[in-house]
Amino acid sequence: MLTPEVSRTALELPPEERLELARRLVESVVEPAHLTEAIEAGLRRIEEVATGRVAGLTEEEYRAALR
Repeated sequence: MLTPEVSRTALELPPEERLELARRLVESVVEPAHLTEAIEAGLRRIEEVATGRVAGLTEEEYRAALR
């Protein structure tokens, strides 16, 4: 069971370390050899936005794109 203390500690990590932790958690559930291209692309895109290499959408832009 995930405790509030573990969550709080993880969320206090710097962004780069949270990304690495997220990557490791995903790989611990799904064997790396079985990761699909879509999952790999998704992780790469999240990292690009989180590190500022790619600008994310504002909520307004996101909602407009759904219409």
